[in-house]
Amino acid sequence: MPITSVTSDPEALTLTIVADYPVPVERLWAAYADPRQLERFWGPVEWPAKFTRHDMKVGGRSEYYMTGPDGTKAAGWFRFLDVQPGKLIEVEDGFADENGKPNPAMPTMHMIFSFSETPAGSRFQSVTTFPSLEAMEELIKMGMMEGMRSAMSQIDAVLAER
Repeated sequence: MPITSVTSDPEALTLTIVADYPVPVERLWAAYADPRQLERFWGPVEWPAKFTRHDMKVGGRSEYYMTGPDGTKAAGWFRFLDVQPGKLIEVEDGFADENGKPNPAMPTMHMIFSFSETPAGSRFQSVTTFPSLEAMEELIKMGMMEGMRSAMSQIDAVLAER
């Protein structure tokens, strides 16, 4: 598994994940830019994702849903705040209802994904900022950390294909 660290900081309301990959930054970036590749590792193993929209540009949106083992669907969305090809993706990230509309009953997070070169390949860092300590605790209780680890465990197979 490529994850090298997971750090939760309740004072800063952040969850930071760092992962290293033995591929060039361009290859890692391509996996996040292409919705067909991204959906293969965005959801946990048992909750695969399907992107129905992925407009990765400032002001663009992504919409997706994950399907659980019993057929239950959980939807989500991103709104792209900043996109610097090969370097950074900044999004507002939230849950959606069954029609793909933002679900105001669930918290919205701010996420920054950064990509950098390393001597062995590339590094991915995800910093998620929560709107409150209560929201952070709620999502961690819902299994967010385990879900992210499970999801990211699938990226190696995607990266190996090119």
